[in-house]
Amino acid sequence: MKQQNNKLEKGAVVKGGTSVTNKTGSWRSLKPVWDKKKCINCMLCPIYCPENCIPVKKGLRLETDFDFCKGCGICAQVCPVKCIKMEREVCK
Repeated sequence: MKQQNNKLEKGAVVKGGTSVTNKTGSWRSLKPVWDKKKCINCMLCPIYCPENCIPVKKGLRLETDFDFCKGCGICAQVCPVKCIKMEREVCK
């Protein structure tokens, strides 16, 4: 596989651990919207996020990293207080 200028050739098979260098969030159709006031910091969303898009600092959940979020909705599904809602992505 050839990778030049951080662009992958079509059909490339990449090695593991490259998701941090290849921003993959641009194709989602839904995005998680987090209500910080309603959040109880149970830490389920960062644990279950398959892309590790929900950072945690000093035991507190931070804003979703939309550069890598694919809009799968797992975070919203596991939230016990439903402070994460999936909303239609608006193209800019």
